[in-house]
Amino acid sequence: MPQLSPLNWIFLFIIFWAAVLSMSILIWWSSKIYFSSKTSEVAPTKENKWNW
Repeated sequence: MPQLSPLNWIFLFIIFWAAVLSMSILIWWSSKIYFSSKTSEVAPTKENKWNW
């Protein structure tokens, strides 16, 4: 293991979990967009006024 200061280990820990969290949010968001567009063709619901 490299000799890093404790502050650098904390930064690495935070950066690692931020990357894991952001990737899981991106995967969740893309699957949510995919499934919502897929189901809206089957059963059209009330039009959404939000553009997301």
